[in-house]
Amino acid sequence: MNKLLNIKWKRYIAYIIIGLFTIIMGSVSIFGRLPASSLYLYEQIAIAIILAVSLSLVVGFLGELSLGHAGFMCVGAYLGGKTAAILAETALGNGIITLLIALVVGGITAGICGFVVGLPALRLKGDYLAIVTLAFGEIVRTIFENTSEESFGGPSGLETPRYDKNYLFIIAFVIILLTIFVIQNLIRSKHGRAITAIRDNEIAAKATGINVTKYKLYGFVIAAVFAGFAGVLFSYSNYEIRSSNFDYNYSIEILVTVVLGGMGSINGSIIAAALTTFLNVKLANILSGDLAVLKDLIYALILIVIVVYNNAPALAMFRDKYNVRTIWAKITKNRFAHKDVDDSGRWDVVPTKIKMDAILSTDFVVNDESKPDKTEGEK
Repeated sequence: MNKLLNIKWKRYIAYIIIGLFTIIMGSVSIFGRLPASSLYLYEQIAIAIILAVSLSLVVGFLGELSLGHAGFMCVGAYLGGKTAAILAETALGNGIITLLIALVVGGITAGICGFVVGLPALRLKGDYLAIVTLAFGEIVRTIFENTSEESFGGPSGLETPRYDKNYLFIIAFVIILLTIFVIQNLIRSKHGRAITAIRDNEIAAKATGINVTKYKLYGFVIAAVFAGFAGVLFSYSNYEIRSSNFDYNYSIEILVTVVLGGMGSINGSIIAAALTTFLNVKLANILSGDLAVLKDLIYALILIVIVVYNNAPALAMFRDKYNVRTIWAKITKNRFAHKDVDDSGRWDVVPTKIKMDAILSTDFVVNDESKPDKTEGEK
């Protein structure tokens, strides 16, 4: 029992929740009991989570501001969707093999674009990198918009095969698990430590021998690959894709999701992506017709409230009292709370930095009344 309690469940909580959700809802959908609107919502949530977690690698862990994620998604959507449309007319048909090949093509092409763009762009920093990546997204979108209808559909868009919705969202959630697995294990590896070292202090990282350009490019390409996967899923989910789906507003929306979830927090990015997508889709369904113009306004107000709640100093005490960690500590009988342990006489226990600071700051009082021992002559 103690071994089970000592397991760091925080590492696996995302796998457990998403895995159980996929198994339960997948079983229900196979028997045809889920409406099409629910399947579409789950697909959009899965796409948003993949985009948020992959961008978190660049923005949160690498510390680079990228606004080109929608551009990589656009590359994956068009090239993966076109591959699926071609293969659907062959002997493979519109099956799982076609979808997997489309995912591979979309991910690889997006990764290649990430390498080509990242090689010169990642030598820039801050706002300059954001401008370059934003320009890349707009260039890619414009190129696909001006293609012929025979190639990529042009302004009217590209139609993609209609895959069975009951299985598509299951595949999308499996790719979520793959994304989390790759990003988490990357961050915990020596490559991840190098990436976070670059984020914390690039000059110090260079001084220790870390190849900064290599690791920046490494993270940039991996994020682009998963953005390509999300693009292929987007093309399958919407049956057709247009260049207007991947404008700069979409890149900013993905970035806002990462910021709301917490910079460098994978679980936070998952929660933020799920909540923002749920609100966006539900508001679009509720506010139709003349009220559709209010959707973006209400969505923006909700985001402002969330940002103010997370950062307002006046709400700091409320956040500390009712955050997830505090509530979980109460549920588990303060398992995560600090406990003073009497380790006197145990020389195998290494004192923490807090204890050492307390020891070093202690004022020692010397007893002036103590007298020295008498010498032989005085006796």
